Amino acid sequence: MGYEWAAGAQADESARFGTEAFYAALGRAFVTMCAVVPALFLIEVIDVALGAGTLDVAGGIIPHAVDGIDGILFSPFLHDGWEHLYGNAVPLILLGTFVLSGGARRFIWSTLLIMAVAGIGVWFIGDPRTVVVGASGVIFGYLGLVLARGLVERSWWHFAVAGFIGLLYWYQLFNVLPTDQRVSWQGHLLGLVGGLVAAVVFRRRKA
Repeated sequence: MGYEWAAGAQADESARFGTEAFYAALGRAFVTMCAVVPALFLIEVIDVALGAGTLDVAGGIIPHAVDGIDGILFSPFLHDGWEHLYGNAVPLILLGTFVLSGGARRFIWSTLLIMAVAGIGVWFIGDPRTVVVGASGVIFGYLGLVLARGLVERSWWHFAVAGFIGLLYWYQLFNVLPTDQRVSWQGHLLGLVGGLVAAVVFRRRKA
């Protein structure tokens, strides 16, 4: 019982802006996300070595195709070239840091939910002539999660983070609309929805 209380108290402290535990959690999350992104670059190196697009076709989401269902799990780790990966790397680190700082368990379950909502949705309503890859759906999911977390947990800190990211990448928000045939707007929109749902389902519960 004493351990559970201490763990709960520590979680409350890490969620409180300005505390030592808060900055420690943020720092650990940033280091972790900075370690994740190089792994994505390594995957792209392997893809190029095998022949550009080989892994994308093998692990991407192919809408309506049975052999494209596994892309729900693998597609967020694949990218259509270096430019695509570079474009996702920085926002993934930034948003992933703020989501992960809220707790590793919540981060993992939230990410899986976002991947499932975005991936399954793309498989059902995406263009069957395409192969969908990229971490963009997860990134939009993290944005939706941070914004909704500000509401459900009454945290002005999360509102501020969402506003800051929105100012940096406001032009990317239009990608939830069918404005570019090369962009999976379905994945972006459904990832955002998945993030909103995750913020509610995995919200921090007060004792």
